[in-house]
Amino acid sequence: MKKIKIAIVGYGNIGKFSLEAAQAAPDMEVCGVVRRAASVASNEPELQGIKVVSDIDDLGPVDVAVLCGPSRMIPDMAEPLLKKGIRTVDSFDIHSEVWNAVQRLDAAAKAGKAAAIVSAGWDPGTDSVVRTLLQAMAPKGITYTNFGPGMSMGHSVVARSKAGVKNALSMTIPVGTGLHRRMVYVELEPGAKLEEVAQAIKTDDYFAHDETHVIQVDSVDAVKDMGHGVLLERKGVRGKTQNQRFSFTMSINNPALTAQILIACARAVVKQPAGAYVLPEIAPMDLLPGDRGQLIRSLV
Repeated sequence: MKKIKIAIVGYGNIGKFSLEAAQAAPDMEVCGVVRRAASVASNEPELQGIKVVSDIDDLGPVDVAVLCGPSRMIPDMAEPLLKKGIRTVDSFDIHSEVWNAVQRLDAAAKAGKAAAIVSAGWDPGTDSVVRTLLQAMAPKGITYTNFGPGMSMGHSVVARSKAGVKNALSMTIPVGTGLHRRMVYVELEPGAKLEEVAQAIKTDDYFAHDETHVIQVDSVDAVKDMGHGVLLERKGVRGKTQNQRFSFTMSINNPALTAQILIACARAVVKQPAGAYVLPEIAPMDLLPGDRGQLIRSLV
């Protein structure tokens, strides 16, 4: 079996879990990790024996780049790789900007005769697939997506980026019917003012649409928990039949599940024609190792 050559680009929480998931996949080979601090000696035991570089070209042939950077950086990271002919998968999570990202990366992918799967996390991502199925089962109705309670990686990254913030944790608290409260715990740099930091966080587009509370703490690590979850609920109409009700729920480790989906999509992206896609466009069996007959016999 020819293995898929994988490069992990970025080595934060998602990058670390992506490396672990790729190493466990029977059909993948990790070419290396791309990170800005590649020249600095690393003490991470899981990177022993792994090639660490600052430029993906130093890894030789790569089939798929798994992009593990902050969402706002993803389009700029993916575009040049796709133009080189390297497939990409990412967990871009800004819902309102997904279509713009898909259009931009579709042009780059087609120029490089490569493929990309955009927003390949769990929301957007696998939850998007579930919402699609629920709407197919009840075409008329409303789906509520209730996140948490749990840590939002994207919101935490944004909060940490604000001036005066040493560390931050953003917790998502479901209020119900798709509404959420953001509880942001911040460690401040010396001299930083909580009021100014809170204003910068609350006016960022990541937070501006939800009730947000910013709370100063002595240690973010003392309150940090990477657990998260979701409850999807749909009540709608099938044909002329009223009161069709469906629900889907899960409790997960946030970066670990995101990374697992990225690696499954790295498998799927090599099977797609040139262009950029989101997860509901991908055949579910493309995410799994094994031949078609084996998968049909075991799953259908």
